[in-house]
Amino acid sequence: MSERDTPPSPDALCAAPFDAADVELIERRCLHQGFFRLEELHLRHRLFEGGWSAPMVREVHHRHDAVGVLLYDVERDAVALVEQFRPGAIDDPASPWKLEVVAGLVERGESVAEVARREAREEAGCRVGELIELHTYYPSPGACDERVTLFCGLIDSRGLGGIHGLDAEHEDIRVHVLSFARAWELLQAGRLDNAMCLIAFHWLATERASLRARS
Repeated sequence: MSERDTPPSPDALCAAPFDAADVELIERRCLHQGFFRLEELHLRHRLFEGGWSAPMVREVHHRHDAVGVLLYDVERDAVALVEQFRPGAIDDPASPWKLEVVAGLVERGESVAEVARREAREEAGCRVGELIELHTYYPSPGACDERVTLFCGLIDSRGLGGIHGLDAEHEDIRVHVLSFARAWELLQAGRLDNAMCLIAFHWLATERASLRARS
């Protein structure tokens, strides 16, 4: 094994990391400006072995930050999921209609908790009680600057269902209330195939017993 291939020691991982000052942005070009923005970046960055990389070109997709919230009814051990058409999955061999957790984009001046509660009302006709923050993460940092904050929202699922969404945003959203067991079966079968669902449900599988014990 060469020195380059040697795994870093735990102490090395605790060393001061690189930060934005270790990147030289040579040029930034806008390639497209629509609902989202696509930029071409000309840059170089410092290397772990010392020195600088050669100049390179990278495209970055600029999006609003997003919020997802898994709606969970502790008393009934049930979740509320939303189903809608997703253009990014238009070539999906099964269907471009996806089952997901409630989600939306952060508008200027909004907190992530406010977005979670707003989207629960707009997409599922649901009022959220306690909000539990799970993680904040980059879904695809190699190409996109979006950060997602993920919540579990505790709800009363009685009476939930039907079609929801904002006409002005071309939303056509169907709400499904499922037992946790049924939703987990769908996840295992590959039907819940997006990052928000996978992360949120694996968290819930771990924390579900403690949530139910305190109710």
